[in-house]
Amino acid sequence: MRILAPLETLDYFDSQTVSLAREISPLQAWNLITEDPQPLLKIAFKVRDAVSRKFGVKSIGGFSGTSTDTVSAGDYLDFFLVEHSDDDTLVLTERDRHLDVMTCVSSQGNEISITSSVTVHNLFGTAYMIPVGIAHKVIVRNMLCRLQRKLSA
Repeated sequence: MRILAPLETLDYFDSQTVSLAREISPLQAWNLITEDPQPLLKIAFKVRDAVSRKFGVKSIGGFSGTSTDTVSAGDYLDFFLVEHSDDDTLVLTERDRHLDVMTCVSSQGNEISITSSVTVHNLFGTAYMIPVGIAHKVIVRNMLCRLQRKLSA
């Protein structure tokens, strides 16, 4: 698992792990998680972009549902920059004027973990993370539960 900065300096940290019916790579997990974005998540991304634009923050658009077989550092998965990818770890970042985010999808045997770490840069970033921090934990938990169901069917 990789995080953006030392744990004690982060403004937000969440790590969740599930056991799956079989082993898959972090990229396979990412593809399965994002292939059919939840309708409420699509709405949340639209609201996020509309509000954030007023504060000079770039739009991210959400998840496209596009899958890929390989990625390398420097590629993009939707709005995330791929910082690192190997058989056990997929490290994604998004950096903007209000905050920096790192999402790490990692695998160990049949377990998949999603770890998110954030540092904020300004008052908007702090305010932004109040609702996003709460929602993020629920969204990731739901994504991981959906992934479990897909692989057990």
